[in-house]
Amino acid sequence: MAISRRNLDDDESVVVSTRTHAKSLVRPLLVLILLAAVAGLLGTLTSGAGRAAPLLQLVIWLLAAALAVPWVVRPTLRWLTTSYTLTDRRLVIRRGILSRRGHDIPLARVIDVGYERGLLDRVLGCGTLLVSVAGERRVELRDIPQVEQVHLRLQDLVHDGALTRAIERSDDGRR
Repeated sequence: MAISRRNLDDDESVVVSTRTHAKSLVRPLLVLILLAAVAGLLGTLTSGAGRAAPLLQLVIWLLAAALAVPWVVRPTLRWLTTSYTLTDRRLVIRRGILSRRGHDIPLARVIDVGYERGLLDRVLGCGTLLVSVAGERRVELRDIPQVEQVHLRLQDLVHDGALTRAIERSDDGRR
């Protein structure tokens, strides 16, 4: 899940590495259970159809499988292939099932960090991380596990970097 070591600079270290909270798998799981129950029920009801019963049952299960692809398989693969990594220099976002997309946000460009947690998020221990980046729209990372801790770590890194840059600027001014 963590970013590959070969994608980091020599002196760069990973602070937090995570993926979307497992709550995003609840809906696909419920759909899978519902599809299996309905297909099983319809398969049982068609058992009295004589010689056509096996064909009808096959059609029912193929239809259930076809419905499972967009409603179960795709969201599960999206969950598996999305990762968020915070290093001491940048926020790395990787997404994509067949084709990968990446977004690297240097911490020096982060101007504000916040988070939102609804009631269900509070119960499950997750939330939405809100990152305002200079020159870009605000980036929203939904369903981040332990969002308050990630928020604090990111805020500390951004603040420490801003303080270091201010000190370097003041040192350059004295010379």
